Amino acid sequence: MKNLFCAALMAGTSVLAFAPIAEAEDNPWMVRVRAVGVLPDEGASLSVAGAGLPGSVDISDQYIPELDISYFFNENIAAELVLGVTPHDVDAINVTVPGALTDATVPIGDVWLLPPTLTAQYHFTQFGQFKPYIGAGINATFFFNEDEGSVADGIDYDPSFGPALQIGFDYDIDGEAGGWAFNVDVKKVWINTDVTVDFTSALGATVDADVDIDPVLFGVGLGYKF
Repeated sequence: MKNLFCAALMAGTSVLAFAPIAEAEDNPWMVRVRAVGVLPDEGASLSVAGAGLPGSVDISDQYIPELDISYFFNENIAAELVLGVTPHDVDAINVTVPGALTDATVPIGDVWLLPPTLTAQYHFTQFGQFKPYIGAGINATFFFNEDEGSVADGIDYDPSFGPALQIGFDYDIDGEAGGWAFNVDVKKVWINTDVTVDFTSALGATVDADVDIDPVLFGVGLGYKF
């Protein structure tokens, strides 16, 4: 995880550091609005007082609107900031507590994620109106509006910082350097958080979870370069 984070960060900063800024870039800014499917590839390690506990987590898929803002240093190199929030339902699954639960599913409420992601991109321009790109960068995820649900007494999520990879394309609808574009974008984002769940009333214990969310984000939308 740490090696992947460092590799993505170095790739992104290296691209930006060596990007020659165009002296007369007519259209350096691009704004896109996408419909995005957020599909977690989740997993977790559970423990009580340091002892391992059988079980994992299930985090719901979500479909949201998303906004991103890009700045083009030249026709090939750009930086993109992605903004959006996602609500997710969370269940602890296959949980076994001796004398209390066996392979149980325990609803632990829902939580909102604010995951701003900054990537450095390389755009290929030799295909006319079709302009594919690749990107790498960093993600910071903050959790808010935590709802512990009807079983737990409380729940807390730590912020997450990790790498992000990206591939996509813009298709210039009007065939000009500026104006409207159709966009398809796919990202893989690595999100890891330490979660503390207070089950004192139900189980007489507090459960600690090392949770990987690691979603794939599929986006389709429109962009405008101006």
